[in-house]
Amino acid sequence: MDQRVRVAVAQVIPAVDTTSALAEIERRSAEASASGAKLLLFPEAYVGGYPRGSAFGIVVGSRSEEGREEFRRYSDRAIDVPGPVIDDLGAIAAAHGLYLVVGVIERGGGTLYCTVVFLAPDGALLGKHRKLMPTAGERLVWGNGDGSTMPVFNTPIGRMGAVICWENYMPLMRAAHYAKGIELYLAPTADGRETWLPTVRLIAMEGRCFVMSANHFACRSHYPETFGRVAPADDAVLTPGGSCIIDPLGTVLAGPLFGGEGMLIAELDPGAIARGHLDFDAVGHYARPDVFRLTVDERAQPPVVFEADR
Repeated sequence: MDQRVRVAVAQVIPAVDTTSALAEIERRSAEASASGAKLLLFPEAYVGGYPRGSAFGIVVGSRSEEGREEFRRYSDRAIDVPGPVIDDLGAIAAAHGLYLVVGVIERGGGTLYCTVVFLAPDGALLGKHRKLMPTAGERLVWGNGDGSTMPVFNTPIGRMGAVICWENYMPLMRAAHYAKGIELYLAPTADGRETWLPTVRLIAMEGRCFVMSANHFACRSHYPETFGRVAPADDAVLTPGGSCIIDPLGTVLAGPLFGGEGMLIAELDPGAIARGHLDFDAVGHYARPDVFRLTVDERAQPPVVFEADR
């Protein structure tokens, strides 16, 4: 990251289907590009949907037929990576000259993954990150990623990677990203609580990096009938948002945005990273490898290996 760059975060309501999600991504991409932004971030599970409030008919020791059908409908919204929807996202990124980073629900065999995809300004798929550890009830419907999809991409606007929602509470995962020299730390989330802002401010200060966090704004009425319908019956706010952009010393550059949809835009000064490293580098002069050391296994961990492929 060697020059100032303008970046954008989209806080959006949940999309009712993939077609409407792509239309909103197109609209927000045009808006971001017109502002001069070179990077646009969307929330966790935006394409495919975050199934807030759904239990999929599961209790300990029992599953219901209605829950299985609900999961089938949810699975139908998942996408292949790569695949046709990724091609559509690439076309949007290319049309607007943006790095486009979007949370999706990915289909991998019979398993769904909470994934972030990275599209380059030429439309190419740079890669993906699968959430390593779904949180609480998310484990009912999402599988675990592995160390093979924890990329930090070296791009002309900076070294970027993504850590999804409560993965950000995994200190060793954060350390792995700091060790890769991350400068644009992207934190798509579904957490709209007041504790989220101090979380991402800490990460920015700890990693001496810029943190961009994108969340949904969601009321009960924003969720489709196919999943995510929760009590109460009135149109309660389920997540108020809280998207934000933070600099390497923890200063809030934009947001937090609460109470509705919107776009946050900020200009990032790369010099802030070096200035922050004067007194702190978590994986450099402030580390103690003689006492603490982290080993990261980045190999893919397939459950079945065919010897003919080796």
